[in-house]
Amino acid sequence: MRDFAISENPRVQAQLDRLGALSLPQGRIGLEVIHELLARLGNPERALPPVFHVAGTNGKGSTCAYLRAMLEAQGLTVHAATKPHLVRYNERIRVAGKLIGDDLLAELLNEVLNIGADLSPSFFEVTTAATLLAFHRIPADACVIEVGLGGRFDATNVLDGQAACGIATLGIDHKEFLLVPEAGVPVDPLSRIAFEKAGIARPGVPLVTQAYPAEVTRTVIERAMQVGAKTAIRDLDWFADVGETIAYRDRHGDLELPLPHLAGRHQADNAALAIAMLRHQDRVSVSPEAMAQGIRSARWPARLQLLGDGPLTALVPGRRVWLDGGHNVDAGLAIARFFDGSPPLHLITGMLANKDPSAIAAPLAARLLSLSVVPAPGHEAHRPEDFAPYTSLPVRAFASVAEALAALPPEGEVLIAGSLYLAGEVLRLNREFPD
Repeated sequence: MRDFAISENPRVQAQLDRLGALSLPQGRIGLEVIHELLARLGNPERALPPVFHVAGTNGKGSTCAYLRAMLEAQGLTVHAATKPHLVRYNERIRVAGKLIGDDLLAELLNEVLNIGADLSPSFFEVTTAATLLAFHRIPADACVIEVGLGGRFDATNVLDGQAACGIATLGIDHKEFLLVPEAGVPVDPLSRIAFEKAGIARPGVPLVTQAYPAEVTRTVIERAMQVGAKTAIRDLDWFADVGETIAYRDRHGDLELPLPHLAGRHQADNAALAIAMLRHQDRVSVSPEAMAQGIRSARWPARLQLLGDGPLTALVPGRRVWLDGGHNVDAGLAIARFFDGSPPLHLITGMLANKDPSAIAAPLAARLLSLSVVPAPGHEAHRPEDFAPYTSLPVRAFASVAEALAALPPEGEVLIAGSLYLAGEVLRLNREFPD
């Protein structure tokens, strides 16, 4: 499975093979194992540079990209942990501004796997421990850490003394994990998702969020109050109007900042959250000029990414090919907004069987010239007939993205979407490796 990946470095591959053999013991949920693992490593999470910790359903990775870019534009050295990787496992850990090197990666994974062998840790617990160990041992001015699944029980939720916590856009995803019935939690699905994400709140640390429906906002505020976190909620405590620029304002004053180069209106919203996180903390100083530079320079692969020249795009010469890893309803709506008013396009999708097949196809239905279904690498995927109810077009099946591209008629742009696993495979095949 691409979760565990492959490496051309034999030392790294040996550790990735060990990671790939791990599984989460049935019925175990909680932070006890990651806490014990970190204790054996000397609790590196207690002595990190200021941390910006970001949760959310959609947009948290992009928010992390903006945070890192703005901090670096200020001249600061930044560690960053994001997930998942698309092509190489190294993408998960950025040390002092660069993807972790193979030698250090192999050493850290080996150390963590050895010291925690009797604990039966999960892939994510080992990855988190190795990441925090690297961030502790190598100097930097700040850390940007993306939450994986949920927040309350995510392996990254072991940090203390963050500069700021953030929650990006919320939506219904990972229902089999985040909506499991439990006493004392909200019944409304979106409020329950908010309850899980807001589990990263820490005493005295700003919890900065996007705008949500009233009941969901109430859940976030209640969770923050339980631990003594200070909330900063969009449209209550900070504001951002997106037009030709990002017009941002809060109690500190007004800012006029440029739109991102990353495609889509939602990227301006993600950038605004990153701005608000920086503005509502006092451990790291970032000027408006550095914010502007960071917004313009930020890059984040497989988010409405326009593919460059490569073996795959050569199959449809002269046409634009877009790539997006979105796989839930909110992502589908954001993609549809981006293409609203554009010429019709061809959709190639490969979606995991546990995802909603309507998520991408339905919002785009009126704009499609064709719909092709390909496998999701290494995973059980939806079949063509699963997409049929959401389009009036015939749904065609192909064994690969290359075959689907080669079979397209000679007109129309192309969108490949529906899975980050598929997106990683596309980047690999088109030789566009995230760096």
